[in-house]
Parts: sequence; structure tokens; C-alpha cells
Amino acid sequence: MWIRAYRSATMEDKDFVGEYYAMVNPETYAIDLKMEVKEGQGQGTSGKQQKFTFKKPEELSFEFLFDNTGIIDGKPKPKGIHEDLQKLQDLAFKLDGEVHEPHHVLLIWGKLVFQGRITGMTINYKLFNPDGTPIRAMVKITIKQSEEESERTAKERKSSPDLTHIRTIRKGESLPWLCYLIYGSPKYYLEVARANKLSNFRKIKEGTQILFPPFQKT
Repeated sequence: MWIRAYRSATMEDKDFVGEYYAMVNPETYAIDLKMEVKEGQGQGTSGKQQKFTFKKPEELSFEFLFDNTGIIDGKPKPKGIHEDLQKLQDLAFKLDGEVHEPHHVLLIWGKLVFQGRITGMTINYKLFNPDGTPIRAMVKITIKQSEEESERTAKERKSSPDLTHIRTIRKGESLPWLCYLIYGSPKYYLEVARANKLSNFRKIKEGTQILFPPFQKT
């Protein structure tokens, strides 16, 4: 799992702030979908009617492990997990001096691409060194979708007269994520793979140039 932070919801390279790679991926995640409805009662009726008003932004929540005991990678870190936790907290909550607000984040895990802002983080410390230094913790994250901004960004990209792009693959980048940035949706990754004659889109060598042609969007 990979979390990237940006100063802007458009998530262009110039606004990139930093990134965090999870040592251990979550076992599960949950997406909360909600609608806002207004209750009313029609004249001469006994029951209340529900009228749709709007769809609320989605919320993604998950838990994942921070562990510096050495059990996972064979490299125990006596300084504990504070530095790793602080890096994630800075990406999520630190006010950016240029825009005076917290960063926008992009979470990428396989085919899951989720854009928004981290609205909650709960740290449950599990294990400590003899001196009290925490060396293991479970962290629960909640990300609220930047629905209006992401939809606006996607529409701007779709209306662009030039949708032909060539991108050089960098470390950690995936084809679904790049499709999201260019087309406004990750669903075009198979078409891009076919256009570039990629036999395995999951393992693209760093430095490979990928052509992103225009597609008729449905």
C-alpha cells in the first residue's frame, strides 16, 4: 500500500510533497457509502416519504501494522516506530506553509485508487522496549473522499483536447494509478496495457516509457 501527499487536489507532479509505503498491507478495508435523504409527508397520506437530496462523499477506513521488532524484515530498530509514525502524521495533518491547509492524499493498493484527505488516525500501541519506546502499533486511518474536487479534475482532464501522453514509469508507480491521473479513472489500464503490448502490467520495469492514447470514454 502506498500513500502519496500533494498540496493540490489536482495532484500534479509540481504539487507532490512526499509518500509513505506501508511495511505490512492491511488485511481488510471498508468503504462507507451514504446518501442524504429528506423525510416529508404528503397531504392526505399516513406515511412519510423519503426524498433523495445528495450523495455524501465516500469514506475509506483500514488498519495496518507498524512494527520495528525485526520479525517482519529481520532488521530490529531500537529507536522504535516514532519516526515512521511521525512521517505519516506529517503527510496527513501538518499544515502546508504554501497553501495553509492539510495535504490531499492519494492511496494506491492494487486496483484501489482513492483520493481525499485523512480525517482520522487512531494509534494503538501494542509492544514496547524495556525503556518504554514503542516498537509495534496498529494504526487506523480514515480517508474522506474529495468528491467534488476529484470529479471536477476528472472532467477537466476528459475535456482536454490532447489526451495523448508519454510517461516514464518511476519507482512504485502502477498502471491503474497513472490512468487515474491522466484519464480521471483507473479503469483504462487494460486498454493502455494492450496499446503498449505489455505482457505483465503488474511488473513494469522502472524507466519504461508508456504511451497513453486517447480513448472514447463511457
